[in-house]
Order: sequence, then structure tokens, then C-alpha cells
Amino acid sequence: MLDLIASTPSIRVSVLLVVFALVVLGIWTLVNLATKRMAVRGELRDIHGSGTTFVNSETLTARNDSAWIRLVDRIEKAGLDLSDTKSDDLVERLRAAGYTSPVAPRLYTLLRLVLVIALPTLLVLFSLWSGRELSYLKLYIFGSIFAAMGLFIPALYVRAKADRRREEIVNGFPDCLDLMLVCVEAGLGLEAALDRVAKEMINSHPLVSGMLATATLRLRAGASREEALRRLADEAGVDEIRSFSTLLIQSDKLGTSIATTLRVYASEMRERRRMRAEEKAHRLPVLISIPLVVFMLPVMIGTLMLPAAIRVVRQLLPALNGG
Repeated sequence: MLDLIASTPSIRVSVLLVVFALVVLGIWTLVNLATKRMAVRGELRDIHGSGTTFVNSETLTARNDSAWIRLVDRIEKAGLDLSDTKSDDLVERLRAAGYTSPVAPRLYTLLRLVLVIALPTLLVLFSLWSGRELSYLKLYIFGSIFAAMGLFIPALYVRAKADRRREEIVNGFPDCLDLMLVCVEAGLGLEAALDRVAKEMINSHPLVSGMLATATLRLRAGASREEALRRLADEAGVDEIRSFSTLLIQSDKLGTSIATTLRVYASEMRERRRMRAEEKAHRLPVLISIPLVVFMLPVMIGTLMLPAAIRVVRQLLPALNGG
């Protein structure tokens, strides 16, 4: 067994990697245990020194942090800075995709860093396992390609999720406006109307329902209408909701009827949704023509040209050859 491991390069490298992983895991476990014991001793020392009842300084959000968040905190405490140089733009992109946690930018940076290292490593391990030798040039080229993929795959995923979230919000917001218009005309105030619409749309459009519920909680917590509506627009990241928030803020400042504002804007939103549907319908013939040309046109050409080709082979070619 030992002779086989020593004579086969791929098996030898695999065994060394497994041993290295086990050593790293053991060291990591010992460090975690030592850190926890030191933290417990420090807390007990603080309790003994203060002489008062111990009160945990962590907030409710920190207590409910997931393992990923704790992992990010430990890595940053170890000395690796996961903050991005363009943190504001990154926060906006992640918020548009639905990631509103404060730790989301750091977790995004950690994921890109792990993929940049993991994908080229998997390439090398696969080449060793399959027995193929990579030259330094191929290793450099393919390693660079896989590292670039590790950088761009999370960005593409976040962008795709942001587009799907934006589309879902845009499709569900006209129904929200219609229900809100009914509630306001029935005599409910803005806060009560937002709360009622959020409860009614929790199954049909959960994203819109969640945003309206958050705005309602802010109003109940003491925030002004302008602040709650502006934060609603910022969290949504959709032009239609920004316009809706601006109209309600202006209507509140000028003292105009909210029901009239909602009726006009709901009509505009329904018209926009109808125009988007017509645009998609008009785009279908162009999209259908692509598979028609790719799959049907060669078959039609072959069907039309095959009899002529057979006749040429049977009659014209023997005549040209003097047969």
C-alpha cells in the first residue's frame, strides 16, 4: 500500500492534501476551543469584578446570527479585512437583490475570495486525479480563467437575482395600488391602508407585502411619513415605487387628496403594465424566427434539393464521365 502511494503522484498528492486538511481542521478546532474558554473566563472575571448581575452585551440580532456571520467575524478578527473599497455601490447592489443584512457585503467579499482560490485548486486536483499533466502555460491560462470566473459568478448571481426581484415587485405593485385605493376610499388612513394591503398581499406578492409591512412598522415606531416612504423607495430600488413615494410625500405636504393621487397613479401603472405585455408579445415573432431559421430552414433546403441532387448523381455525372 505504501509502495503504491509512493509510486503514484496523484495518490501521493491526494494523501498529502487530506493530511494537510486534517491538520488545519484540528488546529482550527483547538483555536476555537481556546478562544471560547478565554471568552468565558473574561466574562466571569468581569462579573466578579463588577459585583453586579451579568448582562449580555449582544443584541437580539447578534444572538440570532448564523454560522456564516460568525465565520466572517472570526476571519476579520484573525486579521483579514473583508471590507470593499466601493462599499456604497456594493450595498446598493446587494440591497436591490434583497440582501439587507449589514454583514452581507463582507460575506459577499469572502465568497468571491473563496471562489478565486477554490476553482483553480479544483482544476489542479482534477488534472492530478485524471493523470493529465498541465504545463505551466496551460496552468497559468486556465487558472486565470477559473479565478476570473470566481470573481464574476457572484456578481452575475446578484445581478440576476436583483432583476428577478425587481420584475416581481413591478408586476405586483399595480395590484397593491388598486387595493390601497379601495382602502383609502373606504375611509382608512395611510398607515392603516398600508397595513391592510400588506396583510392581503402576503400570499400573492410577498415582496411587496414585506416592504409595506416594514413601512407600517416604521410609522408605528414614530417615523414621519416622509422618512418611512423614502426608506421604502430606497429599499425597493424600483422607479415605480420611487415615483409612488414622491407622489405621496408631495400630496401630504400640499394637502391634496391621497385617493385622487392613488387613482391617477394606479391608472398609469396599469397602462405601463399593459404596454410591457404588448412589448413582450411583439417581441415573440422575432424570438420564434431564430429556432425556425436554425432548425427548419436546413430541413427545407435539404428536402427541396435532394431530388435534384439524386438526379444529378444518376444522370448528369455519368453523362459527363462519358458513361
